Amino acid sequence: MNLLIKNIRELVTVAAHGQRFRLGPEMKELGIIRDAGVLCREGKIAWVGPMTSLTEPLPDDIPELDASDAVVLPGFVDSHTHMMFAGDRVEEFGLRARGATYQEIAEKGGGILNTVRHVRAASKKELKRSTAAHLSTVMKQGTTTVEIKTGYGLDMDSEIKMLEALHELREEEMATVVPTFLGAHAVPPEFRGDADGYVRLVCEKMIPYAGKKHLAVFCDVFCEKGYFTLPQSEAVLSAGRAWGMLPKIHAEELVSYGGAELAGRIGAVSADHLEHVTPEGIRALRDGQVVAGLLPGVSFFLNHGYAPARDLIDGGVPVAIASDFNPGSCMSSSMPLMMTIACTHMGMAPEEAITASTLHGAAALNLSATHGSIEVGKQADILIADVPDVRHLVYHFGTNHIRHTVKNGTLLEIP
Repeated sequence: MNLLIKNIRELVTVAAHGQRFRLGPEMKELGIIRDAGVLCREGKIAWVGPMTSLTEPLPDDIPELDASDAVVLPGFVDSHTHMMFAGDRVEEFGLRARGATYQEIAEKGGGILNTVRHVRAASKKELKRSTAAHLSTVMKQGTTTVEIKTGYGLDMDSEIKMLEALHELREEEMATVVPTFLGAHAVPPEFRGDADGYVRLVCEKMIPYAGKKHLAVFCDVFCEKGYFTLPQSEAVLSAGRAWGMLPKIHAEELVSYGGAELAGRIGAVSADHLEHVTPEGIRALRDGQVVAGLLPGVSFFLNHGYAPARDLIDGGVPVAIASDFNPGSCMSSSMPLMMTIACTHMGMAPEEAITASTLHGAAALNLSATHGSIEVGKQADILIADVPDVRHLVYHFGTNHIRHTVKNGTLLEIP
């Protein structure tokens, strides 16, 4: 809980100075301090600055970590994942490699519904065990806060099973776990041809149960052609909000559909995917102060178009990057890899990608007051990286450069 990281060659604070996020050119301002130190007390950051300004005598029992050969930065915040799943979809990966599209596979009973069958058959204990293993992996890769969605149950018992498993992991794991209810991820086979009937089940049964038990922070919906319409999506998000869950939305992944405009109008915390967002949608996100959650790994893995990151940033929208780790459309949880793809395929600068993966990831979870930057009073979630400067985390891809992960001021030994 107490730790002094001293003599830091390059401290990347991503300081927000009380703002929820940083817009436009500010995304490139990383707040770098050389020959710096960070003091952690009781899990929070108590002091940040050049070593020459540390004049307060410290107790002898505070552990010290020398980082004179390292870069120190905030822990990554992965604001969009489907990390809790069972089984795999490696057969579908092979089909796509031979030319089948994601939509074609889904129409034949694959895709989301393939994973639903596995999750329904899995016990809560099995789901917790596999998710805990994924959490250990992402902590080694530098992710200290992760959002995890339901949405692979699609019936009352299975969705609640997932929510209860997430609630228990939130209490048991070192990583900060943010649970999101995504009962409206797809229409299950039992309701084929009756999406409205399934939406009623989500709104009248699932959401009230989750709300009464305080099992989810957010309510999400897959607002997309062939999944849930704009009126259905708004009904789900309104019901979630009535039960204390903040709205998030999957929007504009497959076609331009109006999900971004809906997100702006209702004040969603984030709208994610946005591969087909329109100029009107960008303005709606800007006006509604909605974080745009971009998922580079999905476009890379499915080999389809990328979200217009430059248009969003230049249009005054706060942009976050997340992994969307899931068995079907992005089987990777590496935030540094997502940053590399964002730079090579989406026109983002390395500095923007770092802000998008830390401070703005926290903003996409309504946590930027406490997470996502190295500032006094914030959670002491910190990475020590073996790179000459922070841009190498993005430039030198395919290697884990994280030497140490500090969570809540504790230097972790991750198995």
